Amino acid sequence: MRSLNRFAVFLAVLLAFGATAAFAQRRFFFGWNESVRNIPYDGRFTFVRVRYNPAPGGYWPGRRPSWIHGYPLAERNLMKIMNEISVIGAHDDVNTVTLDDPELFKYPIAYIIEVGWWTVTDREAAGLRAYLQKGGFLFVDDFKPEGWRGPGGGWEPFAATMRRVLPDAQLLDMKATDPVFHSFFEIDGIDHFPQAYVSGEPVFKGIYEDNDRRKRLMAIINYNTDVSQFWEWSGLGLRPIDETNEAYKLGVNYLVYGLTH
Repeated sequence: MRSLNRFAVFLAVLLAFGATAAFAQRRFFFGWNESVRNIPYDGRFTFVRVRYNPAPGGYWPGRRPSWIHGYPLAERNLMKIMNEISVIGAHDDVNTVTLDDPELFKYPIAYIIEVGWWTVTDREAAGLRAYLQKGGFLFVDDFKPEGWRGPGGGWEPFAATMRRVLPDAQLLDMKATDPVFHSFFEIDGIDHFPQAYVSGEPVFKGIYEDNDRRKRLMAIINYNTDVSQFWEWSGLGLRPIDETNEAYKLGVNYLVYGLTH
């Protein structure tokens, strides 16, 4: 695989200094810090996470909203990998944006998590619809079956919200042969992808332009899994390196696909 040896070496380095970095960033590791502000747009790639008002049940201890899980350590670690194996020159900083903010259109890829508690206003639904139709790529991660941490959450609330965004969209099962899994690294199997901490097999779904698999993938959906947990914990030694490698490769492929399609 391209850059695989270099990638593995860099991940080992990340593991070596990551515990110190995580400690230094612990105020971010556990929740939203209102003093954090977005960096100005300058044309360089910046990872952006979607903020939203969670549905009831979508707040973690300390009134932390569901959208913030892993912010910004997971993304920062992924950007370290991207900058090591590519010439993307991405910012280390991570921005956040709401779906009704015109700033969204400055970012080719938008990342959203814990979408079992995701809600949208009419303006936010229209904003995401326009973003996807104009070429934006949505990366959905980290949500599990209903009841995994109490009432609420699960697949159906997410599917209902997506129907408000794209009423005619079909949520299609992804196949290992789909281009997104070969946009940089060759990922030949997705049926038994490593799990961070939930049971059962991960489910990968996608939304294609005009519901046509031959056209552009507009959204990739990781269900019953938490790929970003591997990125977040990669400097702490809490997950096997080989499984963390696979999670990083998946993230890299999603970003490369979103930037090139």
